[in-house]
Amino acid sequence: MQTYSIRSADMVLDAPHARGRTYILKLRDLPPAEKPREKLLALGASALSVAELISLVLGNGTTKEDVRTMSERIVREYGERSLAGDTDPEKLSKDLGIPLVKAMQIAACAELGRRFFSKNERGLVVVRTASDVFDYLKDMRDLSKEHLRGLYLDNQHKVIHDEVISIGTIDANLVHPREVFKPALEYSAVAVILAHNHPSGSTEPSEADIGITKQLVQSGKIMGIQLLDHVIITRTAFASIPVSYD
Repeated sequence: MQTYSIRSADMVLDAPHARGRTYILKLRDLPPAEKPREKLLALGASALSVAELISLVLGNGTTKEDVRTMSERIVREYGERSLAGDTDPEKLSKDLGIPLVKAMQIAACAELGRRFFSKNERGLVVVRTASDVFDYLKDMRDLSKEHLRGLYLDNQHKVIHDEVISIGTIDANLVHPREVFKPALEYSAVAVILAHNHPSGSTEPSEADIGITKQLVQSGKIMGIQLLDHVIITRTAFASIPVSYD
């Protein structure tokens, strides 16, 4: 397997329901020991799933959706890492189809998590191959929507920043070079690895995938920031879109 090699840069810049009656199990239907509040009191917060923790934060659902159903859908469609990285409540509200006040609650919790989570405590992951990317981004494997992620590296191949760049079908109109390279400038990264998931299970890149990769390679050249790879991730496999600097 090819190992990434960071080149020296001349410039380094700082389901619809089936027919018939269908009943969805709601939070109130769960036995007491399985309800998030009771479970937290009995077993501690670490015993709760992300969806259960979100349901505690939200408190209640809407007239259209029970809080348990809403929380599970949020995690399924948006992904854990995306929730932790998005601080824009209006974007969250629009993307998830939830009231703005609930999106604000999620954004506030995510910000608290970032402030409490020291970089020194977690250490920095080293990424040298596409296989390393696949292992690092295991949370993307089961997402129901396409997510484009950027891994920003220092000159020792350590991930110094990880950001969700876009959610939805990868398209040149949605993926602009400034959105990809802005975090690289902010965190003084010397290289970037892109990755996006294919919920279909296919690792074959689309024409848009290939075109965007070529465009970003050229943009990176101008800025002195190398695009090392663009990895397609599925539930069980991965593949790299060829990146050429010739």
